[in-house]
Amino acid sequence: MRSLLIASIIAGAFLAGVPETKAESEVVVAIRYLRAQGTSHSHLYLYREDGKLLRQLTNDNSGQDVDPVFAPNGETIVFTREKANDVREFWSIDPRGTGLKKLDAGPDWYSTTKSSPYFTNREDEKPAESPTSPEPTVSPQESASPEKEAPPESYKAPDGSVELVLREDQNDEDDQIDGEGHGKHYLLRDLKSGTETEFSKLPGFIGVFELLHDWRDKDRHFLFDGPLRLAFFGLHLNSSDGDTSFALDLNGPRLMRLSPNWAAPIPLPGEAAFLTFTENRYVPIPGSSKTANCSYLERWDAQLKNVRYARPNIAAICYGASMYRPGHAPPIITIRKNAD
Repeated sequence: MRSLLIASIIAGAFLAGVPETKAESEVVVAIRYLRAQGTSHSHLYLYREDGKLLRQLTNDNSGQDVDPVFAPNGETIVFTREKANDVREFWSIDPRGTGLKKLDAGPDWYSTTKSSPYFTNREDEKPAESPTSPEPTVSPQESASPEKEAPPESYKAPDGSVELVLREDQNDEDDQIDGEGHGKHYLLRDLKSGTETEFSKLPGFIGVFELLHDWRDKDRHFLFDGPLRLAFFGLHLNSSDGDTSFALDLNGPRLMRLSPNWAAPIPLPGEAAFLTFTENRYVPIPGSSKTANCSYLERWDAQLKNVRYARPNIAAICYGASMYRPGHAPPIITIRKNAD
């Protein structure tokens, strides 16, 4: 008995010095799986960050469950149920799938939560010019001078290791349009060795056009986090396929296409990973000859391997998602159905 007591004391002392295991991140996604017949409905599904489905949280078919958002402490998920005649109800449920409750109104934190920062090619509106601003004075000599060709835009990585030079050749037809083949003369310049590599020589190149930027910070063009060293580019394909986007992996270097169509990268600060709100056009609907333009939430790691938070090979539409990341800042990453 005495030896058992001593063993228990030693074990307790050992366990007291072991740090508490950090809970894994979880992702709640509003997904509408499309059906060949009848009306399909959006429900909430909870995933582990590695892509494992934990459970379906809602199954009500009276409306569409959209815009799930984790509460700041991660213990509750609030969402909107959209019904006919523009009726919107607010509901809450816990991540275990219990405690489903209709709310009188959405909590303040739910209403004020906007989509987390993401990379885009969307340009902010230009500020209106002041009506009192004087017209610039131009001398006759200046007005008669031929315009000088502007130098190419260039962007240095935050660690000062490389520079992107968006150089174009005015004699190259591909460089005159936003389409495949554009950007072949862009340069990846190593600022330490001085070596330069044209984008056309990079694995995965089919064309790049604009360098994407953080929609809240137009001067941010790179995603560096731990081993993650990325920049993102957009490219127009055609009227049927729309646009697509690429990750320029500076560790390769290489270009990785993030989707056959568009994908908006969403940083996960403090993690060597990122999410994408991914569009796929003309996805076959099972049991029919119909196709649909679909959207999904995906996660990419530092090796640019991805997992999708949805059933495989199923036509679906993502109506918003939220990730709870204990131990990270910010702890909540949110993608609203309607972009902010």
